[in-house]
Amino acid sequence: MHTADDTREGAPALPPVADRAAFQARLDELRIREKAHTREGDAIAAARRRLPMVEVAADLELTGPDGPVTLLDAFEGRRQLIAYYYMWHEGHDAAGQCDGCTWIGSQVQELSYLHSRDITYAVFCQGPYGESRRYRDFMGWQVPWYSALPSQRELLVGRRAGMMHLVCYLRDGDRVYETYWTTWRGVEVMDYSYALMDLTAYGRQELWEDSPDGWPRRRGEVPDEHIRLRSDGRPIPHWSRIEAGRSDDLTP
Repeated sequence: MHTADDTREGAPALPPVADRAAFQARLDELRIREKAHTREGDAIAAARRRLPMVEVAADLELTGPDGPVTLLDAFEGRRQLIAYYYMWHEGHDAAGQCDGCTWIGSQVQELSYLHSRDITYAVFCQGPYGESRRYRDFMGWQVPWYSALPSQRELLVGRRAGMMHLVCYLRDGDRVYETYWTTWRGVEVMDYSYALMDLTAYGRQELWEDSPDGWPRRRGEVPDEHIRLRSDGRPIPHWSRIEAGRSDDLTP
């Protein structure tokens, strides 16, 4: 093998260059690990399907577009519900909203595949309905949107309210049960952008990644930020909306 020649000033380092046979041999070695990872993921999912469930009051109140609704209503008649608990910075403008939740919210668009399995997906925002709904509309999202504030403590009992959470529910008639939840990097299951980045030579380019010397690293806009999800003071997806002329004013 030899290293590709790149003399551009400030250019990132490059992987070593190999012929096709050597490249394929190394990829075949990695594929063994990838397949083991896939099988372990299947095994974990099988274990997840065997978890017990805990009952949750079906009449816990949410706020929807027409006022108060219940947790049961949010199922929209389907058997299962996946709720993303969206972090919210009350009173802040759009630029001051959570870049992590904006990243996640931008990923989930097509719901028909979930619906085909009798699953409803909805956002339970941890902020006032009117203010947060205006953010949803600014972003152009079409997913069902509720405010969890009326029952946030009961819905997230035992967890830190105000953080991102992904929670799965199952209903049996008019009774509702929680079957699974995750937070922090667990919500990456909703993402495709980082999953695709992970396939590339340079990966996510985050500070915590195990990458060779000379690989590009992107710092966030605050010193300890690991995930670069902002650009020029805003969550990255905002700029296309601003350029399209959408108003990001969230005030009543």
